[in-house]
Amino acid sequence: MGNRLSKIYTRTGDDGTTGLGDGSRVAKDATRVEAYGTVDEANSAIGVILAVDSVPVVIRSCLIEVQHDLFELGGELCIPGHSAVKQEFIDRLESDLDGFNADLPMLKEFILPGGGPAAAACHLARTVVRRAERRVTTLAGVEAVRDEAIKYLNRLSDLLFVIARVLSRAESGQEVLWRRDR
Repeated sequence: MGNRLSKIYTRTGDDGTTGLGDGSRVAKDATRVEAYGTVDEANSAIGVILAVDSVPVVIRSCLIEVQHDLFELGGELCIPGHSAVKQEFIDRLESDLDGFNADLPMLKEFILPGGGPAAAACHLARTVVRRAERRVTTLAGVEAVRDEAIKYLNRLSDLLFVIARVLSRAESGQEVLWRRDR
């Protein structure tokens, strides 16, 4: 484990740069910083879901594991050449996805974000994860990024969509369906 922060402010970023995990300094708006910063934002959005008391234990456990994964992914992106996200993480997401999706009815219409506080927060987290995926894909266009990073985010957004469906049904008994004819 690296050094723990004993002092929160360092003043080293006052010039508009930040330190990567390998010690190099880059602009705070560098593509790599944008990628891992958006992964951090996604992790925070998942924290908002977990702050809703009505989230079932099985979903809560899944999302806590995801938060740990996202922290690992952020570290991988923060340290050029570092490897942290494993295929097992992606496999677990797929297993969770299949499990949560098994009891849901087939989709016949688009779903609008909403359905209750936890479901709405889950939809928001899903869109932040999609943005993180876009940012990591942009980074992969200019620097080396392991395929597992993009695959993980892609699978996670799918999982959050399914969890939002489960939460919506649990919170309000139904999903909010898109209907243009309204």
